[in-house]
Amino acid sequence: MNNNAYRFVRPDIAALLSSEDLFSRADCEPTRASYARTILEIGEQDPRVVVLDADVSKSIGTNKFAEKFPDRSFNFGIAEQNMFAAAAGMATTGLIPFASTYAVFASMRALDMVRNSIHYPRLNVKIAASHSGITPGPDGVTHQGQEDLSIMRSIANSTVIAPADPTTAALAVRAAAEFEGPVYLSFTRDPVPVIFDVSYPFAIGKAVTVREGKDATIIANRDLVIQSLIAAENLAAQQVDVRVVDCHTLKPLDDEMVLRAAEETGAIVTAENNVYFGGLGSAVAEVLVENRPTPMKRIGVRDTFAESGPYLDLIDQYGLTARHIITAVQEVLKRK
Repeated sequence: MNNNAYRFVRPDIAALLSSEDLFSRADCEPTRASYARTILEIGEQDPRVVVLDADVSKSIGTNKFAEKFPDRSFNFGIAEQNMFAAAAGMATTGLIPFASTYAVFASMRALDMVRNSIHYPRLNVKIAASHSGITPGPDGVTHQGQEDLSIMRSIANSTVIAPADPTTAALAVRAAAEFEGPVYLSFTRDPVPVIFDVSYPFAIGKAVTVREGKDATIIANRDLVIQSLIAAENLAAQQVDVRVVDCHTLKPLDDEMVLRAAEETGAIVTAENNVYFGGLGSAVAEVLVENRPTPMKRIGVRDTFAESGPYLDLIDQYGLTARHIITAVQEVLKRK
């Protein structure tokens, strides 16, 4: 392990990247829990912040906000469309509503209101979507939001953020609260390792190189950042030096970072726990094909629905783990 290659990665995580039991030995937490904790802290600092729920406050953890600020907490029951319409109305009064639900419901069930009531007038609503991707492995296809990033990216005026770990999730929530306009925040149901230390330089629209490398670049978001780091560490043992970029903001994409990686390493792999179409891989491919065609491979959920199962088993079954990323890097290197 070359500790000098890593940027902002906690030493304990760097030391475990080649370990098969990283997830059992590292500090892990769902990013939804980091959101719940951070929104409570922000609520204490800013009285304009209100939290809306659609009968999932206990699951996400925003029930703690309701206990502390009952006059600033609103549970709409299983009525996501109403919740987002109300969030839009609240935003017109100067409040900063954080509307919390699961990704499938935010990006699909209530899409009409999300598009027309929030994004069209560009209102200052924050959509906090838990259970994104196939991170809710045991919950089955009805609760697996594998399309959420693609759908939200396609909407005009959208800002889409998918943080990799609890540290960056907290930073993302704070950045969203300060940002003027709609923001979609994508969180995990199941625990992910606490990868980064507090020096991580989070800024909306600015990807971060978290591992240096010259042979190829893996651009990842949300829970596949840790899988990408594991892949890079294992490739290093094969004398392949791979850069890893945490592209936490899907939209606006950091085009400059993408093009720099293409120029400096000459090979790109994207990794996302999201449907293969329209998400991070598509966004990166669009930038490359228009500006600097570069050998590239995409890791993502293919044209299928997923089954129920333990999170780590499920992402492995659907081709999203480090071993699949390693294969993709090896394939793209042959085309340099």
